[in-house]
Amino acid sequence: MSGRAQASAGDLLELVRSGRATTRGALQQVTGLSRATVGHRLDRLFRAGWLREGASGPVDSPLGGRPSITLEFDDAHAVVLAADLDTRHARAAVLTLTGELLAEHSGALAVDDGPEVVLGELGRWFAELLTKAGHRPSEVCGIGLAVPGPVDMDTGRVVQPPIMPGWDGYDTRARLARAFAEHTGEPGAAGVPVLVDNDANLMAYGEQRSGYPGCSAFVLVKVSTGIGAGVVVGGSVFRGIDGGAGDIGHIRVPQGAEALCRCGSYGCLAAIASGGAVARRLAETGVPAASGSDVRDLLAAGHPGALALAREAGRSVGDVLATVVTLLNPGVLMIAGDLAGTPFLTGVRELLYQRALPRSTARLDVVTSRLGERAGLVGAGAMVVEYLYAPERVEERLTALGV
Repeated sequence: MSGRAQASAGDLLELVRSGRATTRGALQQVTGLSRATVGHRLDRLFRAGWLREGASGPVDSPLGGRPSITLEFDDAHAVVLAADLDTRHARAAVLTLTGELLAEHSGALAVDDGPEVVLGELGRWFAELLTKAGHRPSEVCGIGLAVPGPVDMDTGRVVQPPIMPGWDGYDTRARLARAFAEHTGEPGAAGVPVLVDNDANLMAYGEQRSGYPGCSAFVLVKVSTGIGAGVVVGGSVFRGIDGGAGDIGHIRVPQGAEALCRCGSYGCLAAIASGGAVARRLAETGVPAASGSDVRDLLAAGHPGALALAREAGRSVGDVLATVVTLLNPGVLMIAGDLAGTPFLTGVRELLYQRALPRSTARLDVVTSRLGERAGLVGAGAMVVEYLYAPERVEERLTALGV
């Protein structure tokens, strides 16, 4: 650790949480701090309820002595709320600080109804879920929200979202915190931290952390009513300069020159290969389908027309992903969302391996989601925890707690 003598209580907590140093002796070795200083800084973490002592570990000293006591992050001192919005439905959950789901709810919720209505309903869901999980509003340390549009991470506001009418520039953080306070009857809950990010980003973050922690370059592509990608590099989400990275659904493709996209342009990938686009083509043939979720149901039922169109859509997406893979050279390319299944995946692989250089795909695994519909929730919860327990924020929060 650079700047060893300046290692803070937050730095010590990070070392314990990551498993790099889990005893007092190991913390002294890694940071170069004295025994007394380590003890003082750990005491602050214990008083906050963020650390606990675990089982006895190995003897720290080569000269022998008592076995060392291991230190553990106490994930029972708080819970996280998370929600994942899609265009026509949503999921919400209460999670532990280590990502375990304690209570979960899903239901119809249309983003077209606007942020005031949607976020108000999420506040009601959160209040009910807390009761179900047996936790109090005061135990919530933060709320994470995944949305199907680009987000400015500095403000938490959605920016020019093609499929979220009425959300552009809206103060999502404040409204969701207020809704949570209103439905729990706890005015102080309005001050709970709220973090917002794009759904594909958070799905990628959740999937990479839970299933592929050793993968240093990970790409997830969500194909539902729209198309978006999340990129995790070196364990962190890559968002670009202002949150627009991964918006591959609006890359222009020659075969879609006549297709009008919801963003107002012609020729976007999403206009010909998203779940919404497949649903429209099915509807034109008399098949009742209006969204990506309808297509998912038809695919599950083995509908021949849906199967054929899903494979065709996969080929279009695979053509674009050949460039993505060549640019990023990921170790894992994960396909998720309503269309993620054998027909679509087959189409992706056909064009991807045909168009990309062999060097770019030699060590590439093309897979489908492991977490399924919970990926966004897991990623949103992890985003909150990593934000709140980052070393610099730990210092701020400990000071606010008076410890």
